Amino acid sequence: MALKILVPVDFSTGAEQALQLATSLARDHQGELVLLHVEEPPMVYGAGDMYYGIAEPNREELLTMLKKVSIDDSRMIVQRHLVVGLPATAIVEFAANNAIDYIVMPTHGRTGLRRLLMGSVAEEVVRKAPCPVVTVSPKAAKPSEVKEPSPSHT
Repeated sequence: MALKILVPVDFSTGAEQALQLATSLARDHQGELVLLHVEEPPMVYGAGDMYYGIAEPNREELLTMLKKVSIDDSRMIVQRHLVVGLPATAIVEFAANNAIDYIVMPTHGRTGLRRLLMGSVAEEVVRKAPCPVVTVSPKAAKPSEVKEPSPSHT
C-alpha cells in the first residue's frame, strides 16, 4: 500500500518548502501526495441588531490556485482537496478520515502575543493528529540555498 502524505497548503512560502519535503518523502517511499486547502468559514460579528459578514473567498479561485500547485515529478500521484472549516480541526479530521500516514506542514514562526492571539495551527495539529506530523520552519533553508563549505587553505 502506498504511503499517503498530507500537505496542508495555504499558498505561503512555507507551504512551498513543506511541499518540497513531502514530495521527496513520497518519491523515496513510492507514496502519494494529498494536498489540502482549508477555506475558513466567513466570520460574522454583530453590532447591535446588525450583523456584518466578512467577504467570502472565491471558491473557484481557490480551486484554481490549488490546481496550480506544481509537483516536480509528473509520475507522482497527487490528490487535491478543498474543504471548509477551522484549519487545525479540518486537517486532523481529514487525516483521520482518509488513512493519511504522515502530515508535512509549514509553521509560520509566530511568537509572543501574535501566537497567543492567533494560536498555532501546526501546534494543534501536532497534538491531535492521528499520525506523525513533520513541521517545516519558515527559516529552514531550501536545499538549493545550502552552500558547500569552502576548502580551507592552510
